Formats: sequence, structure tokens, C-alpha cells
Amino acid sequence: MSSTRSTPETCSAATDRHCGQRKGINGQRRESVRMQAVIQAFDEIQPDPADPSQAVRFGTSGHRGSALQGTFNRNHIAAIAQAIADYRRQAGYRGPLFLGRDSHALSRPAWECALQVLVANGVEVRIERDSDLTATPLVSHAILRHNAGHPSELADGVIVTPSHNPPEDGGIKYNPAHGGPAESEVTGCIERRANHYLAEGLAGIALVSLDEALAQAGRHDFLGAYVEALGQVVDMPVIATSGLRLAADPMGGTALPVWQAIAERYDIDLKVVNTRLDERFAFMPADHDGKIRMDCSSTAAMANLLAVKDDFDLAFGNDPDADRHGIVDADGLMNPNHYLAVAIDYLLAHRLGWSPALKVGKTLVSSSIIDRVVAGQGRELYEVPVGFKWFVEGLHQGWLAFGGEESAGASFLTHDGQPWSTDKDGVILCLLAAEIMAVTGKRPSEYYRELTDRYGAPCYRRVDAPCSREQQEAFKSLSPEALGTDTLAGDPIRQAMIVAPGNQAPIGGLKVLTDNGWFAARPSGTEPLYKLYAESYLGECHLDALINEARQCLDRALAVS
Repeated sequence: MSSTRSTPETCSAATDRHCGQRKGINGQRRESVRMQAVIQAFDEIQPDPADPSQAVRFGTSGHRGSALQGTFNRNHIAAIAQAIADYRRQAGYRGPLFLGRDSHALSRPAWECALQVLVANGVEVRIERDSDLTATPLVSHAILRHNAGHPSELADGVIVTPSHNPPEDGGIKYNPAHGGPAESEVTGCIERRANHYLAEGLAGIALVSLDEALAQAGRHDFLGAYVEALGQVVDMPVIATSGLRLAADPMGGTALPVWQAIAERYDIDLKVVNTRLDERFAFMPADHDGKIRMDCSSTAAMANLLAVKDDFDLAFGNDPDADRHGIVDADGLMNPNHYLAVAIDYLLAHRLGWSPALKVGKTLVSSSIIDRVVAGQGRELYEVPVGFKWFVEGLHQGWLAFGGEESAGASFLTHDGQPWSTDKDGVILCLLAAEIMAVTGKRPSEYYRELTDRYGAPCYRRVDAPCSREQQEAFKSLSPEALGTDTLAGDPIRQAMIVAPGNQAPIGGLKVLTDNGWFAARPSGTEPLYKLYAESYLGECHLDALINEARQCLDRALAVS
């Protein structure tokens, strides 16, 4: 009988599996220790009020940061919560504040801290009945429902979430009485007030114990009210009778109880393929750069769902606060721009209760095939800068049928033209994909190909380029004339803009259009770079040329500025 000597180079398959399991267990232990350090840092690290990088800073999606870096700590949340209590008194809000949170490790302690401060300020805070996870669209929906029936006692909301950011990050955002992301004037007021409290060593911040805060908080059925009302915005019966096999991956977030409740309430063939909740998000595959992000628009992050796509007719993914959507069919994960075009075309053709005067909103860095779809449906386009906050007024007042942005966030009106949510709602965008397939018999990717046959097939790309702080400041005063050219990638420049055509709001950069393509550039709010978006209807080679010339023009313009 022969024998084989085992060496590190000729390890058996069984040993390989054992080694892999041991490494996996060790990796999970390291992650557990790291997350414990993150939570400890949330309590122990006190931000330096003199350090601008550690101040409260509201971006397009609230204040986000890292406990380990002193940018998202208990002091930040206490100061922000007190500033929100101050603001709502100033605004005359006398109704409840709806408080939600996602599944990130820092979300629970930050949620508890905010609750303690808000209750101490006499705010009537409403939380999910079992103090459980509450998705962004559920909070927005709850605010709108309350305010529709109590116009003299306006409610608002807070969601503790860093969206799809890595597990160690934290975030908090404020939604005023219109139910959507707060406008810059409001967040600026909260930001200044919160930084004042930080500078004063938290003097003037009211606080009660956690036990008292939980005892005083009102319980609200966010989940039940939202799921029960879904038929107002999506054709749930047609989905239920379609026979479609559906799957959902909540990616460890707030969409988990939502999808479970939807499957039970509407008796649809829906399988939740991932029911795990883990503050480490250890089940997540790494994103394209090796980091863990719960980004449902990333093929790398959605690898688990893509691996089982052939078992279903449609599959959906959501980020941890469920305000974004990922649509998967037999062709894979849809580009968010492609799906937005499909959703808009279908809704405009099938929502017969919508007024012909309703506009369609898009961010100016979203694909221009949306422009062509909207024109083809005889509707008016409402093009705005980056940020969902620009759609809130139109959705709230009911003159904007749909608002969508390139990063897989959108919402739309109910069947009878009423506001459903004025924040991004990833759940209804996923359900809409099922409605589209049930009604038309077409997969969303097939529907998109038909749109390209009619309107052209654009090639779209976003690239990031290094950008110093001085150059980022120069973007603010960048003018179209500074480009120094009348052509782009062989085509005459048809238009160059520094304000959005829909609402005349500053872009914070610029957008340049030709007959065959366009580019837009704006500085990042968190990193030393600028984001360059570009699209061509003449193919990838033309897109490459467009991007290269755009970068050359920007380098010259920023150097001159």
C-alpha cells in the first residue's frame, strides 16, 4: 500500500476545507473584536470641537462618519438630536417624531441616544412596536400619513443609518414634515446648532435615562401600515396572480421584515434568500475595492443573489435602510439608469389616473435615455442637481409623478396621484419590476432593450479623478467659458450649464452636452477627488474620447480658476 506524505504544498482537500473553516472562524472573531472596538469608540471618543473634520456635517444624506475617527460618536448624536428638537420647536411642529434605525452596529446605540435626548425635550417620539428595525421609506410613509390627517399637528422623522456604507460606519438623517430629506437650509440650521453644542461641551442638552426614554416612547406599527397600503402604489393583485417566482435579498437590513410581511400578506411566490442579521455583515461578499458595502447596485456586492438568479424569474436587493433597489433578472443585475428608464416608461403608459401635466424628475447625472423616454411619452422633464432632496417638494405637492437618481434611488406617486413616500423607496421599485413583468410579459432587461431600439443605446460611465481642496473650491466658480473649447469628442458643444434646468439650482460643478453625448463633473463632498459622469450614443470608443477630453478641459479650467 502506497502512502503520500502531506506537505504544505500538497495539503489534502479535507485539510484545505479545515484550514478554510479555521481561517473563516478566525476572521469572524477578528471582525467581532473590531466591531466591539467600534461600539466602544462611539462611547469613549469625544470629538474635538476645534477640529473641522470632527464637526457635525450634513451631506446629501445626513451626517455620516466613523466612531474610530471621532466623526460619529455619542456626542455628535446628542448634539444633533438636541438641534433637531430646537429646530422643530422653531418650525412649530407639534406632532410626533417618527424614529427609525437600520442594522449597522452603531445604529442601535445612536438610536438610543437620540431617543433619550428627544424624549427629554418633550418630543412625542414614536418607534416600531418592538423597538426593531425601521426602513427609511416606512418612516417617510408614516410622516405623510400622519400629516395628511393632522395638518395642525405636523410630524417629522429621524432615521439612524449610513445607508450602504461599510459595517463600521454610522449615519443619521432628518426628514421634516414633508417626509423627505431635509433641504439645505434646514440641515444647515441643525448643523450649526449641533456644532454649537459640541463647542460648549454639550451644555444645554437635555437627557433622560434609556429606561425612561423607552417607557415614554409611543409604539407605532410602521411595518403593518406600510405593507397594508402597498396596493395604493403597486398592483399587488396582478403580481400575486402572475405566478412569477420572486426572490429578495435584504442584505442584512431593514427590508427583511418588510419582505417577509409582503410575502405573507399578499400570498405571492416570494422567497427571502437571506434572513441573516449580523452587525458585521459577515455574509456579504467584498465590493469591487475589497471593502464590505451593502450596495445593491454593485455586481460584486450582489454576488450572492446573482448566484441564484436562474432559480427565479426576478430577484431584488436592498441596502440596509431599504431606500435603494437592485433588480436582477435572467440577464443579471440591471444598471440603475436602465431600470429607471424602464420604470418611467411603464408608469407613464399604465398609470391612467395620473394627470398629463405631471412632470418626471431625474438628476442631471442620470442617463439621457430618460430624457428621450419622457419626451416620447409627451411629458415634461424636471432635471435637478444630485440629491433626492430636490424631488421632495414635487412629490409632496403631487406635481412630480416620479423622482429618480442614478444611484438606484427613486419614488413615485400612488395610482390616484397622491404622495406615497417623499424619500427613496427601494421596496416599491422592486415590486414595480414584478408588476411590469406580470403585465407586459417582459423581463425588465428585455423592456430596456426595446427602449434602446427606439431611442438609441447609450454607453454610460462614472470615473473619479484626484482633486485638491483648492480645486474643489474652484469648482464653485467654474464657468462654461473656462473650458476653452467649442467641441467635445468631435462634436460641437450644444450647451454648457452650471445650474440645473429643472429648478435653476447650482450644480456645484458643470454639465456639457453635444448631440451625441455629455459629461458632468462635480467635486466629492467627502474625498479629495471629483466625480466625472459621461455618456455617449456612439459607443465605447467615443465615450473614451469624451472622457479624456473632458478631463483635459477640467484640468485646464481648474488650473486657471
